[in-house]
Amino acid sequence: MGMLPEFGNLFFTLGAFVVALSIIVTVHEYGHYIVGRWSGIHAEVFSVGFGPVLLKRTDKRGTQWQIAALPFGGYVKFLGDANAASAGADDEVMSHLDASQRRHTMHGAPLWARAATIFAGPAFNFLFSIIVFAGFLAVQGLPADTPRVGTLYPMPGVVELREGDLITAIEGQETPALSDYYAAAAEVAPAPSVTYTIERDGQVMRVEGPHPLPARAASIALNSAARDAALQTGDVILSVDGRPIYAFSQLPPLVAEAGGAPVDLTYWRADDEGGNEAEVALTPRRTDLPLPDGGYETRWLIGLTSGTFFDHPTRPVGVTEAVPMAVGQIGDIISNSISGLWHMITGAISTCNLSGPVGIATTSGEMASDGLASFVWFIAVLSTAVGLLNLFPIPILDGGHLVFHAYEAVRGRPPSERVMGALMTTGLVLLGALMIFALGNDLFC
Repeated sequence: MGMLPEFGNLFFTLGAFVVALSIIVTVHEYGHYIVGRWSGIHAEVFSVGFGPVLLKRTDKRGTQWQIAALPFGGYVKFLGDANAASAGADDEVMSHLDASQRRHTMHGAPLWARAATIFAGPAFNFLFSIIVFAGFLAVQGLPADTPRVGTLYPMPGVVELREGDLITAIEGQETPALSDYYAAAAEVAPAPSVTYTIERDGQVMRVEGPHPLPARAASIALNSAARDAALQTGDVILSVDGRPIYAFSQLPPLVAEAGGAPVDLTYWRADDEGGNEAEVALTPRRTDLPLPDGGYETRWLIGLTSGTFFDHPTRPVGVTEAVPMAVGQIGDIISNSISGLWHMITGAISTCNLSGPVGIATTSGEMASDGLASFVWFIAVLSTAVGLLNLFPIPILDGGHLVFHAYEAVRGRPPSERVMGALMTTGLVLLGALMIFALGNDLFC
C-alpha cells in the first residue's frame, strides 16, 4: 500500500505532461495546417500522437483528423509528402498528379506558400502564448498605483492594518504611490514591528504591523529545496539557524553564508487555530540566475520568493495594454533562453540548467498540482520555448526547412536530394544527441 501514492504521483505527472504536450503540439501543427490550407496546400492527415490510430474522422476537404496511441507529438501530412516531416516527396504519388494538382502539394507549391506554412507552426506557438498571457492580465488586472491594503494574509505578531486602509507613510517616509511604497519598504530596517501612517474612514492614524516585505513565502520555486521540504505559500520564516529574521531581505544572505550546507529554518504556518511554528532543515541549491544586463550570477537558494503581507487592489487592463505586455513576456522568455543556452555553451553556467523530457514532465506535474492557473501559465511558457526550439536552424526542424527555403530563394533551386538527405540525417543525429544529453541531465544532475 505504501507504493500507491508514488504510483499515483507518477500517473498524475505523466498525465499532466501528456496534456501539456498535446495542447502545444496541436497548436503548433494547426498553425502548419491552417496556413497551408490558406496557401492552397492540401493536408491529408492531421494527427495528434503517433502509432496506431484510436479515433479518426475525415472532413469535407478530405483531411483525416486522428488521435493516435502514442501521445508524445503529432504531425500534419500534406499531399505528396513521403513522410510526416515533409522532408521529401513521394515520387509515386507526385508522378500521378497534373500541374494543377501538384500546386496543392508542399513540394509543388510556390516558395512563399511553403515558407509561410513552415513558419506558421512556431508562430502559432507564440500566438497561443500571447493569448494566454494577455488573458491572465485581462482577468487578474494590475495593481492600482496607490498603496491601499487589500485582503490581508495571515501573519504572526501584531497586524493593526485593515482592508481598505490607505498607507501614506512607512516609518515616516511618505508613500503617495505604489512605487514609493516599495521604495520605502526597501529602506525600512528589519524589526519585529513597523509603524504605518494610514488613512481610514477619513481619519489619519498610526498603526503597527509587520515589515512591509516580511519573510513570507509569496511562492515556492519549482525543483527547489523549499518545495521538496513541503514548505507552502504563506509560510513565514521566523529564524535561520537560530537567528531571528523579520524581513525577507535578511534571508538570502544567511542562506548564502551557509555555502551549500544545510540550514535550519523555523517557520510559522497559519491554520484554523491561528497558526503553529515548525522547524525544517533545507540544503540550498546552487542556482544560475539571469541578470538584467543579460549575464548570469550563481547563488545558493532555497526557492522562496518575497511579497507583501496583503493583496494590492487591482485595476482593469485593456487589450491594447495586455497584448504588448504579453509580447514583452514572450520576448523575455526568448531572450533568457538564448542567453542561457549561450552561457551553457561557453561554460559560464552549468549545463544542468538544460532540462530533458523527465524534467519537463516533473515540472508539468508540479505546476498542475499548484492549480489550473499555474498549469495553463506553464503551458504558455513551454509553448514559447517549443516555438523557439523549432526555429533553430537544424535540419529536420522548422528552422532547418526555412534555411533550405532561403537557399532556394537565393539560388533559384532547392538543395539536391543527396544534400538534403545528408543534412536531414545530420539534423536527426544532432537532435537525438541533444535529447540524450538533456535526459542525462534529468537523471544525473
